[in-house]
Amino acid sequence: MSWLSGSRGVVLTAYHPSGGTGGRRSGQYTMNHDDSRRIPDGASFDRSGSQDSLDAMSLDDFWKEVENIHETRGNNHEERQAIVVKEPDEGELEEEWLKEAGLSNLFAESTGDSQESMVFLSTLTRTQKAAVEKRVETVTQTLRKKNKHHQIPDVRDIFRPQSDPKGKVCDRSEPSAVRTTESKNEMQDETKDVKFSLGANEQKSPLGDTPFSETDINLEIPFAEQAANLKDNSVGKVYKDGGGDTLHMNFRLPKDKTGTTKIGDLAPQDMKKVYSLALIELTALYDVLGTEFKQQKAAKIKTKDCGLFGVPLSVLLEQDQKKVPGTKIPLIFQKLISQIEEATLETEGLLRIPGVATRVKSLCQELEAKFYEGTFNWENVKQHDAASLLKLFIRELPQPLLTVEYLKAFQDVQNLPRKKQQLQALNLLVILLPEANRDTLKVLLEFLQRVIDHREKNKMTLNNVAMVMAPNLFTFQGLGSKNIEQSEFAMAAGTANVMRFMIQYQKLLWTIPKFIVNQVRKQNTENQKKEKKDKAMKKLLKKMAYDREKHEKQDKTPNDADVPQGVIRVQAPHLSKVSMAIQLTEELKASDIVARFLSEKSCSKIKTNKNVVSLPNRLAFSDI
Repeated sequence: MSWLSGSRGVVLTAYHPSGGTGGRRSGQYTMNHDDSRRIPDGASFDRSGSQDSLDAMSLDDFWKEVENIHETRGNNHEERQAIVVKEPDEGELEEEWLKEAGLSNLFAESTGDSQESMVFLSTLTRTQKAAVEKRVETVTQTLRKKNKHHQIPDVRDIFRPQSDPKGKVCDRSEPSAVRTTESKNEMQDETKDVKFSLGANEQKSPLGDTPFSETDINLEIPFAEQAANLKDNSVGKVYKDGGGDTLHMNFRLPKDKTGTTKIGDLAPQDMKKVYSLALIELTALYDVLGTEFKQQKAAKIKTKDCGLFGVPLSVLLEQDQKKVPGTKIPLIFQKLISQIEEATLETEGLLRIPGVATRVKSLCQELEAKFYEGTFNWENVKQHDAASLLKLFIRELPQPLLTVEYLKAFQDVQNLPRKKQQLQALNLLVILLPEANRDTLKVLLEFLQRVIDHREKNKMTLNNVAMVMAPNLFTFQGLGSKNIEQSEFAMAAGTANVMRFMIQYQKLLWTIPKFIVNQVRKQNTENQKKEKKDKAMKKLLKKMAYDREKHEKQDKTPNDADVPQGVIRVQAPHLSKVSMAIQLTEELKASDIVARFLSEKSCSKIKTNKNVVSLPNRLAFSDI
C-alpha cells in the first residue's frame, strides 16, 4: 500500500514492540500521513530543474522520506524511551532564562557578583533591556507569591474589619494596612532599582541613515532594534513576506572593512559572553515580533554509555578523543560522510533513494561490533546504504542534534513574518547550540552543500536535499505539536524552508553579529577599567598600611628594646627630667615616683647617663 494513500495524519507518537527478538534501539519518532492531504496523484516532479519555491508538489520528497523512516523503524523491534518535556512551574522558565543569560543575581534568592552584572547590563540595547526587565519582573512577582504563601497570616488580616463607605478601615487595622502599603512600596522600589540599573548606561543602537538593500543582512545594528524600527515605520501598512518571490532572494552580508568574526575565532571566555548576549537578543527579537520564545527542558532519561548509534554526542566524543585526541566530530559521522563522497557525489538520487532496510540494519549491528576495533570492511558498504546510515545516526541520537531546548525554536522560525528575520533568528540559534552539536551540524551542512554542487548529475537540488533532510533533523518524539495533523503540510513546508536556509546561508549563520562583538568588547573594556581601579585601590591600601607600620616603628625610641621585663617608662614633659624607667615592685607608690622627679628637678646637675637608683626596700630607678 502506498504511504500517501493509506496512512493517517503526521503525528509524533511512541511506538511499541512488534514482536520477535529485540534488536538494536530504533528511532525516536513515528510519523504518518493523512490521505486527505496527500499530494495529487498526477503531480509531476522535475528533479533536474532549478527549484526555488516549495509547493505541494515538491513536498513529495518530504513524505517519501517520512515513509522510508517509518519502514526503517518497522524493521526494529525494541521500543525506544521517549523524551519527556517537563512542564515548567510559574516563573521557572524566566528564572532559568536569567541564569543562562548570566543574570541570576537580579532576583533575590541568588548570589553573585552584582558589579559584573552591572557592567554586563550597561552594554544592553533598548530592546534587550526590555526583555531582561520583563523576565526579572515575572520572577520577582513569582517569588513574592511563593513567600506570601508561606508566611504566617496576621490575625488582623484574618479577621479584617469592615470598611467605612469612604473605603477607610478602622484604626485597629491600621498596622495591617501600613504593612500592606509598605510591602507594595518595597515591591515598586525593587522594580525601580532594577529598571534604573538597567537603564543607567543603556547602549542605544542608532539605526543610521545608510540605506540597506532588502537582501542585505545588517550585522551592525541589533536585530531586535531593526525589527522594532521596521514595526514603527510599518504602522498601518500591510506587508506580506511569503510566497515564491521572497524565496528567489539571495541574502548577503555587505562587505565590512574590519572583516567578520566567525564562531571559533573568539576565546572561550568571550564565547560565554556571546552566548548570553545572543540569548537576550533572540528573546528581544521574538518579543518585538510578538512571537513566544520558550526553551524546553527534557526530563533525564537513561542513555547508552558506549557504542555508535543512540549514544549522546558527548559520550561519543569522549570515546573518540581517546582514539584521536582533539577530535570535535564523532568519528563514525566523519567516516560515513567520507564513505559517501569516496564513491561519487554525482550518483542520481543521492540521499533521496534509501538503502535496503535489512542491509542497513545488518550494517548497524556490524558497525557497533567492529568499528572501534578497526575490523569493519567498508568496501561492502554501498553508497545509498551509507547515506541511510548517516541519516539514521542523526535520528538515533538520544536528544535532537538541534537540542531539546531549541528544537521547537528552530521549528518556529518559519512563523516569523519576514525571511530576513528568520535568518537573523537562525543565526542566533546556531550560536546558542552546544559546541559539539554546532560543530557536527556544520559538518553536515557543508556535506549537504557539496551534494547540491553536483545537482546537474545527481538531480538533488537545494529544495530536494532540504525536503529529504528536514524529517531527519526537525521531527523528534515527544516534542511535536499536539495539533500537527491540522497543519502538517504547513509544518512540512516550513521545516523544509528552515532546512533550506540553513544549507544555503550556513556561512552567514556561523558569523557572530558585529553588534554582539562590540558589546563583548565594551564589557571587556569596562571590566579592565574595573580591574585597574581595583588594582590601584589595593596598591594604595597596601602603601597606607606600610606607611602606618613604618611610622609606628619610628615612634618607638631606641631604648624601648633595652627595657627589661617589669620596667615601665614614666614621662613628665613639664619637668626637667622628662622620662624615667621605673622597676615595678609590690611596694611602689605614685608618691615615690613624684618624689624622684622632684628630687631630680631640685638638683643643679642632671645626669645624662643611665643609672639605676634603689630606694630603700621600695623602688628601683634607672635614669635615661
